[in-house]
Amino acid sequence: MQITTKLPKRLRSRAAPRVARAGLPSPAEPAPTQHPARRGGGPEDRAFYSCMCGYAFKAAVTTSVGCPHCGTQQAW
Repeated sequence: MQITTKLPKRLRSRAAPRVARAGLPSPAEPAPTQHPARRGGGPEDRAFYSCMCGYAFKAAVTTSVGCPHCGTQQAW
């Protein structure tokens, strides 16, 4: 049995649009501390795996990774 309740809608005020204040960066311009994070290269698509044969290697992140030394499939 599903119980639903109607929620009241909020009314938008008809106030004048806000003007950006001088001295503060606009929302389209990122803060200086955000620039290095964006230049970081994005997410890491490679992971470090260690096989039961003792071989450790880096490979692409997938659901089925094979050891390049012995060929055993690694569990993700």
